[in-house]
Amino acid sequence: MATNDSINILNSAYLAVEYIDSFLPDNPLQQPFKNAWNYMLDNYTKFQIATWGSLIVHEVSYFLLCVPGFVFQFIPYMQKYKIQQDKPETWEKQWKCFKTLLFNHFFIQLPLICGTYYFTEYFNIPYEWEEMPRWYVLVAQCFGCAVIEDAWHYFLHRLLHHKRIYKYIHKVHHEFVSPFGMQAEYAHPLETLILGTGFFIGIVVFCNHVILLWAWVICRLMETIDVHSGYDVPLNPLHLVPFYAGARFHDFHHMNFIGNYASTFTWWDRIFGTDSQFIAYKEKEKKQQLITKKKA
Repeated sequence: MATNDSINILNSAYLAVEYIDSFLPDNPLQQPFKNAWNYMLDNYTKFQIATWGSLIVHEVSYFLLCVPGFVFQFIPYMQKYKIQQDKPETWEKQWKCFKTLLFNHFFIQLPLICGTYYFTEYFNIPYEWEEMPRWYVLVAQCFGCAVIEDAWHYFLHRLLHHKRIYKYIHKVHHEFVSPFGMQAEYAHPLETLILGTGFFIGIVVFCNHVILLWAWVICRLMETIDVHSGYDVPLNPLHLVPFYAGARFHDFHHMNFIGNYASTFTWWDRIFGTDSQFIAYKEKEKKQQLITKKKA
């Protein structure tokens, strides 16, 4: 009975969104996007699209999303939004991070990306424009992928902090006590494989078009680069996502090393109490701010 009720609720929600979508104006970018997509299909093989297309989407998205945080370090006004203001970025650390990223991207992640074509062929995942899901379905699928990845990340990330294995794998990622955006994928190769597995689980569950692969890549990079940015910028649209952890939540993990293990949402840390030190830290900050105001 409960299962049927859940299905009915989901169907009703889908119909409601579909009804609202029918009243929205046409997207002016839809036709150019359709033309570009069909051009790609006409001029490249599925293997080229799945492999090199996925690599390009990942690399371009990653470094473009890193640009704002990189630029912030040169803007004095933005320093008031930096979380750990006593630990500025350095060229030495950024260069070291960049070199490790290139190694991980091309020697660890690229071989995995090469399997994308065979995945789409095995599960008969379509590439055609006509088969592409509507935007609201894509948004729901990406959210579903995020929920699955977040659960995987919480438990495996917490395991990587176990004292018997921390120094062998996860310690590499924690070389930077004060994180910056580009450091999001700075990790030991084994960590890239272990935590990266969570990214693919949602794809296996939800993927009904190759576009989801790319949409989920962009969404995941947007989130992980934001929480590693080191800046808590107001009016961040990601804060509109329910239970979104954000930069302060994950920045505390790098500063404290214990707690706040989830990647995207706050519920797992709340359920298991691994955000207790973060909550105590926030309360201490609030009290300090009140004392400072009274003295002023």
